[in-house]
Amino acid sequence: MSGLKITLPAPCAFILSRLHENGFEAYAVGGCVRDSLLHKTPHDWDITTAAKPEKIIELFSDIPVLETGLKHGTVTLLIDHEPYEVTTFRVDGDYTDGRHPDSVAFTTDIRDDLARRDLTINAMAYSPATGIIDRSAGRKT
Repeated sequence: MSGLKITLPAPCAFILSRLHENGFEAYAVGGCVRDSLLHKTPHDWDITTAAKPEKIIELFSDIPVLETGLKHGTVTLLIDHEPYEVTTFRVDGDYTDGRHPDSVAFTTDIRDDLARRDLTINAMAYSPATGIIDRSAGRKT
């Protein structure tokens, strides 16, 4: 874990905060972390959490929620007309089509979720509470 700080957009900070306040780990993850470290403006902010989709829907019942990929653990929160994908920590099964996992299993460990990601530079997560998690040394690539 690193002491580096990333400036989160207010909606992303709100989502992370609400999940944390309700006892769930949650992180900005993937390309938005990479882009922030490269001093580029991310085009979207993805969030990963230990909360399962049903719990995410319950915790955010006061804002529009789209059930965009429940079988893969993903819901989309609409805040100020902007989408924020929130996905449960998971491990993927085989990819027989080369693009989509045949199955997913939810996990409670961010390290498992980061290990499944396509590139080490995308296998980074950030939370104001923990800083950067970079278990694959993606910042060095």
